[in-house]
Amino acid sequence: MPDGSNQYRGNQYRVAIVGAGGIAGHRHIPAIRAQGDRIEVVAVVDVDGDRAAAFAAEHGVARHYTDLDAMLAADRPDLAIVCTPPVAHHAGVRACLEAGAWVWCEKPPVLSLAEYDALAALEREGGPYAGYVFQHRFGSAARRLRAQIADGTLGRPLVGVCHTLWYRDHAYFEVPWRGKWETEGGGPTMGHGIHQMDLMLSLLGDWREVRALMGTLDRRVETEDVSLAAVRFESGALVSVVNSVLSPREESYLRFDFTDATVEVSHLYGYGNSDWRWTPRKGVTDTGWLPTDDVDSSHTAQLTHYLDAMDRRERPPASGADGRRSMELITGLYRSAITGQPVLRTELAPGDPFYDRLDGGGRYQPDSVEVAR
Repeated sequence: MPDGSNQYRGNQYRVAIVGAGGIAGHRHIPAIRAQGDRIEVVAVVDVDGDRAAAFAAEHGVARHYTDLDAMLAADRPDLAIVCTPPVAHHAGVRACLEAGAWVWCEKPPVLSLAEYDALAALEREGGPYAGYVFQHRFGSAARRLRAQIADGTLGRPLVGVCHTLWYRDHAYFEVPWRGKWETEGGGPTMGHGIHQMDLMLSLLGDWREVRALMGTLDRRVETEDVSLAAVRFESGALVSVVNSVLSPREESYLRFDFTDATVEVSHLYGYGNSDWRWTPRKGVTDTGWLPTDDVDSSHTAQLTHYLDAMDRRERPPASGADGRRSMELITGLYRSAITGQPVLRTELAPGDPFYDRLDGGGRYQPDSVEVAR
């Protein structure tokens, strides 16, 4: 295995993009451009050579490839940004780590806890590390709330709501890898609600127990199209979690009731300070809980923090045990919904069939066989 000692050029990093689809062009390129001289994009890789070439031409990338290993050997990037479909995440991240490159990978991180842990075993102190795209943690309002929870400003967390109510029509699932356990890993719980659940977990910490239901009510998919869960946290807080792709009025809504205040955010795919509201309980003075800066939740915000960690050669946020939390909760939710039993976080370990595959190895049967065809 290479020693991971790529030569860093001051604070400028040579970056390769793996996967030239829409998320790379619409989200990652703007985030990269916002970093100024900190990043030089040296290569793009895609299994579709024409798409890689078109991406390189549009965004001024010097070299394009169809083979990841060839790119890694030729260009030796400091950082690889993985934007492939979920089924390719594990192999792509693994190849990059073994080549000595740090990795920032789109969600969901991988298709199982087994895959996640296998990648974590390749990391080393000081890097390279694999981090994952959970940009909703990094808006200024969420960072402010996280600090307030840590210092006890709001009191204890008691009750929460974490709802991802989105709409994806039948045509959305005609993309071959979507709606399948083998290639997407799961349904809206895995591919959509993961963002809000990660934000919730970054605020409230580790969960203890989950009880869940899920169903395939309308979309022609192998996975669920809606899930509901009740989650108990180590703090004792209780949270309602709903993930749906069947909701015509779309909303991402989180609410946290503390002993001294309620904090809420309503948005869709990203928030600013104006999307949040702090409501103190009667008798508590509102001392201006919103932050003075206004940073949207975005790929740009997270990438800035990621590069700061690279500068210090430290583990980036949303990686390691910190990045694993959302995968743990999703695994527990699926196991509970499929088995009909409550699940403890401590039960999710090697030897459990849900550790290796989120449907427990083919245990989920959609409510309507006709719909699922």
